[in-house]
Amino acid sequence: MVSLLRHNTFGIDHGCRQLLEPASMEELRAMMPVIQQASPLLIIGAGSNLLLTQDFPGTVLHVNIKGIEMCECEDEDYCCLRCGAGEVFDEVVEYAISHQLYGMENLSLIPGEVGASAVQNIGAYGKEAKDVIKSIEAIDIASGQEVMIENEECHYGYRYSRFKDEWRGQYVIHHVTFRLSRHFTPSLEYGNIRGVLAEQGNTKPTAADVRRVVIDIRRAKLPDPEVEGNAGSFFMNPIVSREKFEELLAQYPSMPHYKIDAEHEKIPAGWMIEQCGWKGKSLGRAGVHANQALVLVNRGGATGQEVVNLCNAIRADVLSRFGIEIKPEVNIV
Repeated sequence: MVSLLRHNTFGIDHGCRQLLEPASMEELRAMMPVIQQASPLLIIGAGSNLLLTQDFPGTVLHVNIKGIEMCECEDEDYCCLRCGAGEVFDEVVEYAISHQLYGMENLSLIPGEVGASAVQNIGAYGKEAKDVIKSIEAIDIASGQEVMIENEECHYGYRYSRFKDEWRGQYVIHHVTFRLSRHFTPSLEYGNIRGVLAEQGNTKPTAADVRRVVIDIRRAKLPDPEVEGNAGSFFMNPIVSREKFEELLAQYPSMPHYKIDAEHEKIPAGWMIEQCGWKGKSLGRAGVHANQALVLVNRGGATGQEVVNLCNAIRADVLSRFGIEIKPEVNIV
């Protein structure tokens, strides 16, 4: 077995039969016959959204293609960055801002790589990857053909894409192109971004200012995986009907919420978990982070099954108290 310890931020030492890490298109093309024969096949990114509960009895593929290339600008308003799937997503955000390209600021410090961002439709502080993804380059595993997939074809939704559903295991993503604006328009409505800027007396923030505030907020709330293993937000925030929302609001007038549309509201899963008393608590060697109840952590030596047991206990309590089923965002293997 090949260890996957350095390929998952929960810090769980399970392995796989074979690990492939192509670092170029040439290597990826050369490995395609092996990938096509692999059964089972698991495609991963940096492992920041992965929980291993056992050894994987097959081939794990991590596309480690790097590179950030500025494409020819569409017009005076937009430019594109073509990025290798193995690029660290936050480094792309930093690169974009330093080159006066905007739209990714609120996604600062989200862990993981570029390829996974297009699969998961990562998001934070009112923005999602789908807002800036233009197209995805991939190889169709069955045919070996290289394809270009446009944003609209992915059917992006909240933490959703067809890559997680009907396209699961069908494509190997090797590049993602982001379409970014040359003009900065701050988005400050989510979280406490506006409040922190106000405290600093900053009424005209730059993109770098917004990035810095987002990073500070995230670091204050989220544990460092090098210190306490975790995969960031473990649960998705549920979107409920207007009827269900009004029912809960009558019981919990101070309940935080975000309007999705006329018929739906998003309720923070972390708030519900905290109301159920789980914040800072542990079950075995797995626990809930003391500063952010949405994050499950490895207290030291936890197995993947211990994290799953904690996950299931939390889900049962939330369902019992609120009548809402919260779902894991993390890929459990």
